[in-house]
Amino acid sequence: MSEADIQAAVKQMAKEIANDYKDEVPVFVGVLNGSFMFVSDFLKEYQYPCEVTFVKLSSYQGLTSTGIVETLLDVSENIEGRSVIILEDIIDTGRTLQQLVHLFSNTNVKEFKIASLFYKSEIYNGEYNIDYVGIEIPNSFIVGYGLDYMELGRNMKEVYQLNQTTMMNLVLFGKPGAGKGTQAEILKETYNLVHISTGVVFRYNIKNGTELGKLAKSYIDNGDLVPDEVTISMLKDEVEKNPDAAGFIFDGFPRTTAQAEALDNFLESKDMQVNATIALEADDDVLVSRLLERGKESGRSDDQDEDKIRNRFEEYNQKTAPLRDYYAAQEKFHAVNGIGDIEEITKRLSAVIDAL
Repeated sequence: MSEADIQAAVKQMAKEIANDYKDEVPVFVGVLNGSFMFVSDFLKEYQYPCEVTFVKLSSYQGLTSTGIVETLLDVSENIEGRSVIILEDIIDTGRTLQQLVHLFSNTNVKEFKIASLFYKSEIYNGEYNIDYVGIEIPNSFIVGYGLDYMELGRNMKEVYQLNQTTMMNLVLFGKPGAGKGTQAEILKETYNLVHISTGVVFRYNIKNGTELGKLAKSYIDNGDLVPDEVTISMLKDEVEKNPDAAGFIFDGFPRTTAQAEALDNFLESKDMQVNATIALEADDDVLVSRLLERGKESGRSDDQDEDKIRNRFEEYNQKTAPLRDYYAAQEKFHAVNGIGDIEEITKRLSAVIDAL
């Protein structure tokens, strides 16, 4: 997208918002880091009194959180009774947006609305209304005009689609508390992959009453295990929703050798394959401490009882650990030390992926 096209979209957004707020002094909230160029150009086009502030978010928190967004720089307190407009550089799945809405739901603002320069409507979860949109784009990884690829490219005036030709499919597994969800979210952003979490997929299908969700719920309500065929069908749907993906991270599946064979068969039918499986390994006592600490924050009953936690470890050893032999036979198994700071563990994982 050319600089001219981007500036035209920014100018049009400023005009639309001015029509709604020119008779008051709104507070514009930029979301760092990506929105800094957009906010700067937007304010140059907005010709009426206004204020501006910024928030900064991080896509992880703690050692074992999954998809949680942490506030690093909070919004100014001087917004009570004011109209607030969030200025986002890009909205895709809506995970970060959910945290932004939560921030303002706890304040006494007059109203708040959401404006995004770029908008991936096909993958947005649709939970909140997007009030102002600059340019609607397909589900491609873009860089430039504040958006980065591995922290590079933010200073480009134009926006480019990242050219990737090699598909990378990863299986990430480890015992409960090993940090799979946290690391999957980071790797997803770093390598432009689609993160498919079995737990998230199950909850989505059941909550939305899909045919597969109803089928899965019928087994769960009867106290039975959901058959592998149902789980694989859900994963198929997720893969097929992202035909242009550069690759996938499978988190929480497969859990058994039979599931691994089913996944291989499905991917082969799509002319794809698992490129590598990476196990996050950690001492049981360390993981127990992590989960008990997580249980204090989350309230999850299965994270508050050490005996239950160790039973989950035993189930993992019996069912999931044999995957090591299955993937080792294909020369696709890699073990990574899961103890340390999040950044340290990410570097270890990245070293494995980069070598591929």
